Amino acid sequence: HRMRAIADAVLVGANTVLHDDPQLTVRLCAGAHPVRVVIDPERRLDGHQRVFRDGAAPALLLVAADRAAQGAQQGLAEVVPVPRGADGTLDPHAIRQLLAQRGLAWLFIEGGGVTVSRFLAAGALDRLQITVAPVILGSGRPGIALPEITDLGHSLRPRTRRFTLGDVVMIECDFRG
Repeated sequence: HRMRAIADAVLVGANTVLHDDPQLTVRLCAGAHPVRVVIDPERRLDGHQRVFRDGAAPALLLVAADRAAQGAQQGLAEVVPVPRGADGTLDPHAIRQLLAQRGLAWLFIEGGGVTVSRFLAAGALDRLQITVAPVILGSGRPGIALPEITDLGHSLRPRTRRFTLGDVVMIECDFRG
């Protein structure tokens, strides 16, 4: 909640909204609600999710330009067309630029794993915070999935800082310069 409170916008993918129905608001600390941004290239969400209906904070729905009508709304959210990249997905750099043009430069990408992975793979993250908790979940969707590399020289090696938060360790990876 503190990360949301200091961000201009909080961003999640359609699967996070579909499965978790998050509010994406600040509730457990002081601070203003960020603009809520949902990436749904194919416009699969039906608009009944809280983020589109509760009016607690402005919401933007980013969809592929070929799926957006001019001036469209999804519940209370503004539908924003974004051009598709060469691979058919929405380009993370184009998303950051579009949001920055709206004054939303401090972007907190909260999830899910597919969304975070796409921004990381595109080199569109300034920082990545990874938490390690003493909880064993078993198999499932990975938190981060990147293309395979065959040479460790191609691995990402950001500057890091480590924070201990009780039993949890957070590693902050800094990709800026």
